[in-house]
Amino acid sequence: MQAILAVTVPFFALVLLGWFGTRSGPLPESAIPGLNVYVLFFALPCMLFRFGSSLPIGKLVDPTLIAIYLGCALAMVALTLAVTLRRRGHDGVDLRDAAFGALAAAFPNAGFMGVPLLVALFGDAAAGPVIGVIIVDLVVTTTLCLALAQAGEHRSAMRVEGQGSPWRNTLPMGSSAGSGSKRRAARAAILSLRGALANPLPWAIVAGAAFGATGLALPGTLAQIVRMLGDSASPVALFTIGAVLYRAGRHAHSRTPLARYLPVAAIKNLLHPALVLGVALAARAAGADVSPFGLMVLVLTAALPSASNASILAERYGADNGRVTRIIMASTVFAFVSFTAIAAAFERFGRP
Repeated sequence: MQAILAVTVPFFALVLLGWFGTRSGPLPESAIPGLNVYVLFFALPCMLFRFGSSLPIGKLVDPTLIAIYLGCALAMVALTLAVTLRRRGHDGVDLRDAAFGALAAAFPNAGFMGVPLLVALFGDAAAGPVIGVIIVDLVVTTTLCLALAQAGEHRSAMRVEGQGSPWRNTLPMGSSAGSGSKRRAARAAILSLRGALANPLPWAIVAGAAFGATGLALPGTLAQIVRMLGDSASPVALFTIGAVLYRAGRHAHSRTPLARYLPVAAIKNLLHPALVLGVALAARAAGADVSPFGLMVLVLTAALPSASNASILAERYGADNGRVTRIIMASTVFAFVSFTAIAAAFERFGRP
């Protein structure tokens, strides 16, 4: 336990430092976009490139682990929607806000926090499963949730337009309303895929894997630059998470009741890793080749707090970013205890 705390305490302390640094004034909010750009386009790609070039392709891309995580991510989205969608007599939300809540519940902070934290705990080999998670969430989870959010936005608009109209229940199936909803959802999916392709993280992984597979190496000076940028990724990314959380909380557009965000944070921190563990053990029992090390890293990746990009996307698409921000903040605070406890359990009882 002491060895686990020796790693997790400094990581979460840097997040807290970023929050306090922005709240108390030394870091102006105007600097946060620059920090994000530095981490996303410079430091983190260099870190991922190094891992991609140093790991064998079999450890970098494990189809079994990716399939397990993908199935769990889809289940998390469906479950969170079922729990939080507005129902008569319940404190739920509409489809658009529920979709962004589902994104926060299913998308762990694997990029900014997961890679450096798990590598610090278990060595470079831990980067492989985490990289698989990043690819699934950037390409599939985000695309699905944005498409659902767009469908919910259109449905809400049609409901408002139809109020008071004698024709609101007479639209035939396949009419322009249904077609418009499908077009909006498809457009959201295309935009999300375009955003995933513009994200430098998958390309850094691909480039690193290509270098590793071909035996190529960067020239000495360039390799040193990449190493220095990669080494800076962990502290700057963690500090940036805290700064982003403070800014998002300060500018959130609504005050959200506890019942609308704490259950989703609990789903993220507790149910997500439990689901991944259960599915992985079931897959192993069915004969799938699931290594104990890969299973452990996958479960701990699922135990990470929600990624902060869910709040940014919610604000961009006009959803209740106040609710999403509180989900992320509660998940991050709670993760210090839950993630540490799960990691300590693996340390005490061994890898399953």
